[in-house]
Amino acid sequence: MATGSRVSAADGREVGVGELFVGFLGLGLISFGGALPFVRRAVVEQRRWLSSEEFIDLLGLCQFLPGGNVINLSVAIGMRFRGAIGALAAITGFIAVPSLIVIALGVVYAKTQHDPIVHHMFGGLAATAAGLLIAMAMKVAKPIVRSPEGIFVAAVIFAAIALVRLPLLPTMLVLTPLSIALAWRRQRSALSAHKDTVK
Repeated sequence: MATGSRVSAADGREVGVGELFVGFLGLGLISFGGALPFVRRAVVEQRRWLSSEEFIDLLGLCQFLPGGNVINLSVAIGMRFRGAIGALAAITGFIAVPSLIVIALGVVYAKTQHDPIVHHMFGGLAATAAGLLIAMAMKVAKPIVRSPEGIFVAAVIFAAIALVRLPLLPTMLVLTPLSIALAWRRQRSALSAHKDTVK
């Protein structure tokens, strides 16, 4: 992640501060029911700022850090392209309008929270959010499917957190170094095989 030097997007373009602000402002406005699927589609498929692999790498880092994944991701993407100014532009664009909308809706909800229609409406929104997260998980899993090590680590983490219900932080602290070691070993083996082919 660059702080001073400029990094090109996946398609070779330079990403400006204004583009980061406007891009994340738009994402903040359309990210209903969970922002992560929208962020991935915009950053990887539409704007081509990051490749799918780069997005997964940043997302993995952001999930390991405290705070909201998408907030961390907006900061990481802004920082990658334009340093601290880019991070500020991305996070400001992303949270500005949604923050105002949430405050306004909070006031409305406080006055209507006992209405049964409101309860049903929020139940429907929760189902939509769950569907978006499942779709996102399937897209993120595509590059991992090519890696037996990735499948193994993902399965162990799923079992530990979802089935055994171990705490998230200790599980991540144990399995993240293992995942890094396996990825490093796989990359080293691929490099070695490539060198042998060249010879």
